[in-house]
Amino acid sequence: MVNPQWLKSFATLAELGNFTRTADRLGLTQAAVSQHVRHLEDLYGSLLIRRPRALELTPAGAALLEYCAEVNQAHERLASRLSDADATQGEVALITPGSIGLFIYPMLLDLQQEHPGLAVRHRFAPDTEVLEAVLHNRYELGIVTLKPDDTRLTATPFIEEPLELVIPPDEEVHSWDDLVRIGFIDHAEGQAMANRLLSRRFPGNPGAFHLPRRGFSNQIGMLHEPVARGLGFTVVPRFAREAWERTRPVKVAECGPPVVDTLWWIHRAEWPLSARATGVIRYLRQRIEAACGSMVCLLPPEL
Repeated sequence: MVNPQWLKSFATLAELGNFTRTADRLGLTQAAVSQHVRHLEDLYGSLLIRRPRALELTPAGAALLEYCAEVNQAHERLASRLSDADATQGEVALITPGSIGLFIYPMLLDLQQEHPGLAVRHRFAPDTEVLEAVLHNRYELGIVTLKPDDTRLTATPFIEEPLELVIPPDEEVHSWDDLVRIGFIDHAEGQAMANRLLSRRFPGNPGAFHLPRRGFSNQIGMLHEPVARGLGFTVVPRFAREAWERTRPVKVAECGPPVVDTLWWIHRAEWPLSARATGVIRYLRQRIEAACGSMVCLLPPEL
C-alpha cells in the first residue's frame, strides 16, 4: 500500500504547483516533500515536469492525482460511517420484507429530502436474508416477521400487521367455492399466509394448495396488477395492500378474527445503534403513529 503521506504531499504539490508553498501548508521541509515525490516516482515513473515557474503533470502524474482523490473520498466515506455525532449525516442501511418495505420506503425518501446529507440504503428481502445480512454486518438495521432467537441479535417490537384477503374490486367472497372460482395469485409466502388466514374464515377447508393458481410473482409489490384486473385473489400483509392502493383499486374481503404478525427491528447486539439508525427508527415511529391511528405501533418510546 502506498504511504498516505506521500500521496498527500503529491496531491498538495499538484494543487499549489510549488514545493515551498506545499511544505509550508503541510508543516514539512521542502526536502521532505521532494523525497516523497521521489519515492512515488520510483514506483510509478516520472510524475512531474519541472519548469522554472510551474510544474506540469505527466500522464502518470494525472492518473496518480485521480487516485489521490479516490483515496480521499474513501476516507471521507469511512469517517462518515464511523461518525456518530450527527443523525442527519452519512449512510443508514436497512433491509426489510416486501410489505413493510413498500410502506416505509416513501417515508424514508421524505426523511432524505428533509436531510440531504443522509443517505438511505434499503433492500427488500425475506426474513432469512434479512437475518443473514444483519448478522454479517452488510446492513445495520433489519425488520423481520418472526422474533429471532439468535443471541447475536437484539430484537425490538415495531408494529403489528394483519394479513388480508385481497380480491378484485367487483368480486364478492361468501364461500370457499368463490375462492375456487376466482383463483389464487400466489407469491413467495402466499400459500403459508393463505392457510393461516383462510382457516379462520373457512374452517376445515382443504388448504391453499388445492386452490387453482392463476398466477405467481416473487415481487409482492406487483401482485396488485393481476388482482385489480380480476385475474385472481391473493393474501398479503396489510401494508402491501395499502401501498398498492396508491395506484390500483382492490378490495379487502372480511375474514373474521384477524391474523396479526408482530414485526421486529433487529440489529447486532454487540454494539449500539448509530445515531442515524436511531433517528430513522424515531422518525418512522412518529410517521406511523400519525398515519395509522388504528394500528398498534409497539416500538418503545425511548427509541
